[in-house]
Amino acid sequence: MTQKMSCAEALDQPRSETPPDLPVVLVVAAALVDQDGRVLLAQRPEGKSMAGLWEFPGGKVKEGETPEFALVREIEEELGIETREGCYTPIAFASHSYDDFHLLMPLFACRAWKGEVTAIEHQEIKWVKPQDMGDYPMPEADIPLIASLRDLL
Repeated sequence: MTQKMSCAEALDQPRSETPPDLPVVLVVAAALVDQDGRVLLAQRPEGKSMAGLWEFPGGKVKEGETPEFALVREIEEELGIETREGCYTPIAFASHSYDDFHLLMPLFACRAWKGEVTAIEHQEIKWVKPQDMGDYPMPEADIPLIASLRDLL
C-alpha cells in the first residue's frame, strides 16, 4: 500500500497524466448508534482479507441496488437485525486506493432497528464510544471516518 502524502506535498509533485488503473469498488457501511451514543464495530473474520481488523458493518453494493437497499440486505445478513432504507442517513464517505482496487465507501448513520444485534458473519462485535475508536485497528479506508463520527455524535 502506498503512503498517502499531504495536499501540500502532492502539489510539489508533477500532475499525473493518466488515472490509476484500478477497478472502483462501491461498498457501503453503517454506523449503528445506540442510545448511549456508542457505535457498533465488527471484527473481520479469519479467512477474509484484513482479518482481525475492526470495521463498520456493511458490504458491496450489487448491480441495480441503491446504497441504502444494500445496507438493509447486508445488515440483516451480517447482524440479524431488520432496518429499512429510510433508517439510514449519509454522514461521510471514504475514497481509498488499496493495491488492487479503489474503494468508494459511503458511511450512513442508523439509530433504529428491530431485533438483537448478533455477530453472524464477524468474529466479534463491540459497542464503542467514538472517542475510543482509535484504540481498535481498522482498515485504512475506515480510519478517516472516525473524525466525522466524533464531530457528529
